[in-house]
Amino acid sequence: MMIGSIVERWDKHQIVLYLVAIAAGGAVGLTLPQIAPTLEHSIEPVLMLLLFATFLGVPLIEVGRAFRDIRFLSTVMIANFVVVPLISWGLSRFVADDRGLLLGVLFVLLTPCIDYVIVFTGLAGGAKDRLLAAAPLLMLVQILLLPLFLILFAGGDVLDVIDIGPFVEAFLLLIVLPLAAAAAVQALARRHRAGKIVEEVMAGAMVPLMMATLAVVVGSQIAAVGSQVAALARVIPIYIAFVVIAVVIGKLAGRVARLEVPATRPC
Repeated sequence: MMIGSIVERWDKHQIVLYLVAIAAGGAVGLTLPQIAPTLEHSIEPVLMLLLFATFLGVPLIEVGRAFRDIRFLSTVMIANFVVVPLISWGLSRFVADDRGLLLGVLFVLLTPCIDYVIVFTGLAGGAKDRLLAAAPLLMLVQILLLPLFLILFAGGDVLDVIDIGPFVEAFLLLIVLPLAAAAAVQALARRHRAGKIVEEVMAGAMVPLMMATLAVVVGSQIAAVGSQVAALARVIPIYIAFVVIAVVIGKLAGRVARLEVPATRPC
């Protein structure tokens, strides 16, 4: 009873808790920059647990149905791989004179973190089951199209600095493995109480896992970012503009495709 009350309380105040986690991670990263490598190595396992909990909360039978939603999938694909690249090209022209900033902006805008998006879509009451169904396809298309977009937007020599390995590793560790584990636990839960217990524990752990993820990401990167703050200040308006434009595009895409409100939030 007490555990249930605690879970209900932190679910109710999750936004405040996430801000606290970000602040705590920032404070630790700035005061103890030497532990940044340790925090960075902890990002992947914490994120894997968070995604496992997220996938576990979506009945995989619903994912199968969502994958047959051609209207949703086609809208997401067009928005992500036709409209967004055009916006990214336009915004990246503002830092085209700085090779490092140009590549950084293109990587951020062209390859958004689909794994994080699934979690935040669920928090926003969006159609996370449909996005989960689309996630493997989105990541594969990202991997295949990124070199082409970089050649078009930054020049052919950019391929010399691309390592495809991290993208494949992220796909396997952050999508395939947590998804397979969630499917196994859901199958177990249909037959044994142990599986249901794992589902209940992971559902209750969503907020702490998100807090841990935000804290270690911020803590591991804030010192490095802080040392380059003057140079990176140029990209802040670009990212703000992208967020505003992306929201508008998502709403327009949802209206054109006649998607219900929850389905427009991942777009």
